[in-house]
Amino acid sequence: MRTFILADNQAITKAGIKYLLTKESISKNIIEVENKRELIEQLLLYPTAIVILDYTLFNINDISELSILEGRFEQAQWVLFSDELSSNFLKQVASECSRVGALSKDSTLDDIETTLLKASKGERTFCQETSSALRSERKTLNGDQPKTEVETLTISEKKILREIASGKTTKEIANELFLSFHTVNSHRKNIFRKLGVNNLHEATKYALRAGIIDMADYCI
Repeated sequence: MRTFILADNQAITKAGIKYLLTKESISKNIIEVENKRELIEQLLLYPTAIVILDYTLFNINDISELSILEGRFEQAQWVLFSDELSSNFLKQVASECSRVGALSKDSTLDDIETTLLKASKGERTFCQETSSALRSERKTLNGDQPKTEVETLTISEKKILREIASGKTTKEIANELFLSFHTVNSHRKNIFRKLGVNNLHEATKYALRAGIIDMADYCI
């Protein structure tokens, strides 16, 4: 059972999240922090924790700072829980932070429960509302989209790319798709080669722009 860190200084929010985590038996290991310093201290103690974060209340000013935190704590999972999640900000999160999902404070109770449960399983997830905002943002984009390389991906490679981008490991994907570890790993290498990228972060950004990955894939 993974540890959850509640990085939110609104008492009612923390009480509600704690209630849901314990009621649904998602986790009993729940730590509350009041500021960025305490958050970092607890992540040093619990590097694999799942962080429920309202970035606006923790003086995290932009996506680059969030990306730095994600890079520093490479085993942690992040769920942004806020009422200030613009479509443009969400697009940046989706493309630049591979282990950060999002949950609106305006979400339904069922949506919040689903998001917390998926996060506890190590899945990157976007709730219904944030996913809708992302789809709306994509429709407004008329810039260049990479096509040639993406069109060369096979159906299997596109499916595996979606799974990789959702935060799943090669072993997890192999088990779910009934493939060998080496087959999935081979697909992964081919995907990176065809897209001309060197890591998951670059591959996810590329596939988002190309429309292979839709954030709707990450929510129920």
